[in-house]
Amino acid sequence: MRLEVRAERTYTVKVHCDWLTELAPYLRDRSRVAVVASQSICTQVRALLPKNLGVSLLEIPDGEEGKSLLTLEALWNSFAKAGLTRNDLIVAIGGGATTDVVGFAASTWLRGLDWIAVPTTLAGMVDASVGGKTGMNSSAGKNLIGAFHSPIEVLADLSWLQTLSDRDFSAGLAEVIKCGFISDPDILTLVTSNSLADLRGSDDVTTQLIARSVKVKSDVVSADFKESFAREILNYGHTLGHAIELHSGFTLRHGEAVAIGMVYVAELSASRGLISKELVGQHRRILQSYGLPTTYKKSAWPQLLASMALDKKARGSAIRFVALTGIGSTTRLEDLNEDELLGAYERISV
Repeated sequence: MRLEVRAERTYTVKVHCDWLTELAPYLRDRSRVAVVASQSICTQVRALLPKNLGVSLLEIPDGEEGKSLLTLEALWNSFAKAGLTRNDLIVAIGGGATTDVVGFAASTWLRGLDWIAVPTTLAGMVDASVGGKTGMNSSAGKNLIGAFHSPIEVLADLSWLQTLSDRDFSAGLAEVIKCGFISDPDILTLVTSNSLADLRGSDDVTTQLIARSVKVKSDVVSADFKESFAREILNYGHTLGHAIELHSGFTLRHGEAVAIGMVYVAELSASRGLISKELVGQHRRILQSYGLPTTYKKSAWPQLLASMALDKKARGSAIRFVALTGIGSTTRLEDLNEDELLGAYERISV
């Protein structure tokens, strides 16, 4: 299945493809290719890559640990050692954290090299590798350093999903469920009528969910590549979610933190009379059915509030939230006072 994304360039997301077959023409046509793989799969990737082509294989740490200045500097040095020029190619193979930081490295080396994303996690396939947002973390927060630099292709091979734990698969589903709430109710129907075991045992249903989620993101990105306004809807649940990720020291998966963030902003929306309590309850039921958390520590609120003030969607002193007015209908909340913010948090805290 092929879906087109129109951003600063038009590129294709290939869902349920054979990543190595699709990558082969690029390996033959480019003089130099740097393949960057996350540590846990690097040995596997090395065994699969052809030996007779000018391919350099680079390894970076797994997960959020890899989204650091140390990793970025190591990549730049490796690109220099490999002799990469503006006609060459970078390939990122790994989860969303890997495609984020490698895409950012590609955007900064020689002011921008072509790159291809080969996402190996569900979250990477439906979110991080699509849309052209690249980035890295700092002590101040998640993804505050980054650039818009789209890949020339995304190769989503579902065989990688077999390597995921149930926890990681469910964490990726949080981004899928998000797309259901903000745009596509058919996604909610699919996740409600199937269990985690059902999805893990059915490439057909998983392909439908990935394709529908990519379509949601593609439509939004094509209309608003640089997040002027419309693209912000993709950050539903992310304002508090990113703060929770940072507070947890990234012990929580991105999708787990976003799941909590979605319930929080649903509570904010309900407190303003924008949605019903039943819709808030639907958030909890769907997310909990896939083992995703919907509460967080009560004591963390002061640190979370401070982190949210640095969120990329903040404007001046106002913390900005993407909120629902119904399934598939969104608005922005930016005039909330601290009592409202705390009141909603108390309803999701333990």
